[in-house]
Amino acid sequence: MDSRLLRYFVAVAEELNFARAAGRLGMSPPPLSRAIRRLETELGVTLLERTTHRVALTPAGTVLLTEARIALDALEAAGRRARRAAAPEPKLVLAVKADGDGGLLEPVLARFAAEPAAVPVAVRLSGWQEQPQLLRRGEADAALVFEPFDRTGLDAETLAAEPRVVALAAGHPLAARDRLVLADLGLRPGDVHRFVEETRGAGRDLAQLLTLVGLSDLTPLLPASVAARYPRPGVVYRPVADAPPVVLAIAWPQQSRSTAVAALVRAATAVAGAGTGREGNHCSPAHRG
Repeated sequence: MDSRLLRYFVAVAEELNFARAAGRLGMSPPPLSRAIRRLETELGVTLLERTTHRVALTPAGTVLLTEARIALDALEAAGRRARRAAAPEPKLVLAVKADGDGGLLEPVLARFAAEPAAVPVAVRLSGWQEQPQLLRRGEADAALVFEPFDRTGLDAETLAAEPRVVALAAGHPLAARDRLVLADLGLRPGDVHRFVEETRGAGRDLAQLLTLVGLSDLTPLLPASVAARYPRPGVVYRPVADAPPVVLAIAWPQQSRSTAVAALVRAATAVAGAGTGREGNHCSPAHRG
């Protein structure tokens, strides 16, 4: 299948308008329409329902949009990986959120450095849940990431789990208590992932988040290791007894055949299995059944 036709289709499917898609692609609508007809002919299916007033995806078009995005991302990622592999001094890029390593990053890198297949590691600091996209785009070789995350095209190994705490302003009514439950925060166990996404996924780093906690009624749920690693005036941390644990994993592209990536995964699982982390780390090895 011609990747150029896939790119054309994705543009039309996302815009649902041939004129806008043509402008986005830097071409005129008639050749774009002909290209989509050619793709439909090659596949033997109708991808788009066209009327004088609207363009809509058919069921086949909806499926192809998802698969085409994955395929195009994989093509771009292959190019990026090839260019990095051809560099005079190849490096392994490890994507990590600044406060999202559970205290394991330094010991993992130290353990990896002793591996025969070790290469220099460039740590790429990323945003909340950005790591899977970096892996799929070929901008990183491996990542430390909190579960759950989109595993499309990725393999992963669960490393460690740690309890959650809630960060509270020192003057918050709940700060006077030593231990809380989710109901005290107006939450149920099934609400935790959505709640964490809302508080952490707004483009805030941890410093910004804790500043907001001290100045407002914001009550984010955080890994317990944050309490020891990031003490802040005006902010207190309290354990939340029934909150599900924070689970940390190492992820890498399914198609990776890199011996260095394999060595890094071995180092990470060894460190996590030994319960080795920096002082104040509350991570424990995740159960593997």
